[in-house]
Amino acid sequence: MTPRIFKIASTIGCLILPTAGAAIAEPATQADALHVLNRLAFGPRPGDIERVMNMGIDSYIDQQLHPETIPMPPELSERLAKLSAGEMPQADLITTYRKVIKAAMEDGTGGAPGGGLAMRNALYKKMAVRFGEQRLIPAIESPRQLEEVMVDFWFNHFNVVAGKGLDHVLIGDYEQKAIRPHVMGRFRDLLGATAKHPAMLFYLDNWLSASSTARAGVPGTRKTVAGLNENYARELMELHTLGVDGGYTQADVTTLARMLTGWSFDPRQAENDDSFRFFPRLHDYGDKVWLGKAVPVSGLAEGEWALDVLASSPATAHRVSYELAQYFVADDPSPELVDLLAQRFLATDGNIRSVLETLFKSREFRAHIGEKIKTPYQYVISVVRAAGLEVNNVRPLLAAMNRMGMPLYGCQSPDGYKNTEDVWLNPDALAQRISFASGIGLGRSPLAAVIGDTIDNDPYAGGGSGNSDPTAAPGRTATADSPPLDVSMLLATVGDQISAQTRAKITASGPSPLSAAEVLGSPDFMRR
Repeated sequence: MTPRIFKIASTIGCLILPTAGAAIAEPATQADALHVLNRLAFGPRPGDIERVMNMGIDSYIDQQLHPETIPMPPELSERLAKLSAGEMPQADLITTYRKVIKAAMEDGTGGAPGGGLAMRNALYKKMAVRFGEQRLIPAIESPRQLEEVMVDFWFNHFNVVAGKGLDHVLIGDYEQKAIRPHVMGRFRDLLGATAKHPAMLFYLDNWLSASSTARAGVPGTRKTVAGLNENYARELMELHTLGVDGGYTQADVTTLARMLTGWSFDPRQAENDDSFRFFPRLHDYGDKVWLGKAVPVSGLAEGEWALDVLASSPATAHRVSYELAQYFVADDPSPELVDLLAQRFLATDGNIRSVLETLFKSREFRAHIGEKIKTPYQYVISVVRAAGLEVNNVRPLLAAMNRMGMPLYGCQSPDGYKNTEDVWLNPDALAQRISFASGIGLGRSPLAAVIGDTIDNDPYAGGGSGNSDPTAAPGRTATADSPPLDVSMLLATVGDQISAQTRAKITASGPSPLSAAEVLGSPDFMRR
């Protein structure tokens, strides 16, 4: 730990955490505004507290629940449009990836300039930066903050790791087309969109799953299938819907996998940029009993019916409601709140917006202030927002998340990243946060610099161990071109989130270039 970082760590002392049952005083108006900004948004930007106080807490919540009513800043719209303009269609992503991998395997040039391996690495790097921009820029700058928060929530719920083969290039398309359009809509639509996207089909191997009697090749590939794959069917019930205690058996997993045989993709037959295809010759047309019900033999419709059943199940309503309550309220939400949300889920046919509205109006939501620890993703974005920084270069942010153990799109297991205190509160994680806060506070992170299109390493390789900076620009190092953050402006932005005790520690030694870093690295700021 450098002396500069050590000073910050010494200033903030040990991270003392209130217990879940601690009494909570009636929140002041500013505290209430901070609460909704820390839960429905990724923390306040300069002026946000005053804006929310002026419009009223309930009005702010209602506005965020209807993001389509919130105008986007023209500059942000233009920037996002430019990012989208460079996207390849889904079919082209798949075919380009396959061509590059084929070249990497066959040309024997290794990592030589222009060789197949070099082509593969260049493709991975370019896509990693593009995907980072498409996620982080709106998360930082969009006024539709709840929409961005829900993208984070649902991506983790339907997690796909970018580091697995084809998903290196499909992960952005998956988020933009399967997740983002449905974050406030019907759960069934979201479930269906993820089930049919090539990224999910590839990640959990359903694209190769076939009847045990099928020996045909998968169209559009050289792959030959030779039986059933249960990976997606298992995670669909265990993680995406019913939950591990949802009342199903191993036989139900096997039967659901049989119902989903033939669900695959073919870029050669893509329609409206959708490569999903059902291949009848791979489907299992045998008799089936699933969750105690006979399954009519109907090919593709068997899987669609299964999704209907899963989306409308009380077990699914309870699981999704628990996850929402845990994300927005407390690590251990009350059974009463979860039941209330589940009832709303079932009464509205899985309308996500309605469930969120019920959650935000609940007594529990208003009571549990500052009890959630920020994940590395939430922390990094909240730091940049509070500092009011311009971000042209997302690489330092991707690198910071990597070092903190949460590489973007890098969770290896299908259950996604956790958002609870026990996962992220440890000495190494705190040290990494303090280091990041130090760089931002001292103006030593080149976020505003416009740096080329290439990066040195694949940030997803090895699951994001954080041993190197995967997002550093070649030949560039961070320099102190920017002055330290103005601590007075920063404290005005975050308001009562920084306690009087923490403020006293920061100001005890007088004005210092480290003061803003001490605010951003404080225990108070690490909570939401």
